[in-house]
Amino acid sequence: MPIPADWPTTEAEALAEQERLRPLVRPTSAPDDGPGGAPDDRLIAGVDVAYDDERDLVVAAAVVLDRVTLAVVEEATATGRIAFPYIPGLLAFRELPAVLDALAALTHRPGTVVCDGYGLAHPRRLGLASHLGVLTGLRTLGVAKTPFTFDHREPGPERGDWTPLTDPATGEEVGRAVRTRQGVKPVFVSVGHRIGLTEAVEATLALTPRYRLPETTRHADSLCRRALTALAATGAPTDVN
Repeated sequence: MPIPADWPTTEAEALAEQERLRPLVRPTSAPDDGPGGAPDDRLIAGVDVAYDDERDLVVAAAVVLDRVTLAVVEEATATGRIAFPYIPGLLAFRELPAVLDALAALTHRPGTVVCDGYGLAHPRRLGLASHLGVLTGLRTLGVAKTPFTFDHREPGPERGDWTPLTDPATGEEVGRAVRTRQGVKPVFVSVGHRIGLTEAVEATLALTPRYRLPETTRHADSLCRRALTALAATGAPTDVN
């Protein structure tokens, strides 16, 4: 699928776009007033990507779960050209075109989207989760495996224990280190868009009844890796441009 014609192609353009979009982030719970029709609050989606660097391709996956039973309701993938070079802090520009295509391929509109990465826990407070939320109007949060450039104390050993994730330069709380499994290293939860931090932590814990990572992330990661394996076996699709 094609990269949008107006997508930033340089670091300077991407930085300027982050500065433009940052004031649009809503870091608190909000009514479902986003574009594209009313979402279903019973549904929660996960998105993830995998790369075929040799052929300059990225595969994105979107998986919708029932947030009560955690059963898979729907899944979709999209393949596209890698949209941007690898630059720390600008990964959203590399991944979002394919992620947006995967979400657009869904027939269900989820109430919340969980990203394998950051939201406000970002140097310019616009990680992939926040960027995606602003572009789509969806409620989003980020659940990352590492704390990026931010500080935290180790949370207590019990499931649900957490400590603030803070910006060392300002002391601002940008997320939380959350223990999702007893005795297992924490994940790092941050607000994306249209959700509060406490609500984002609660959603993360609801999605981790058995494993460290949310079920949304686990399913999306598995799906995009399977799609990438299939792509490698069959060759690049002819409609990617």
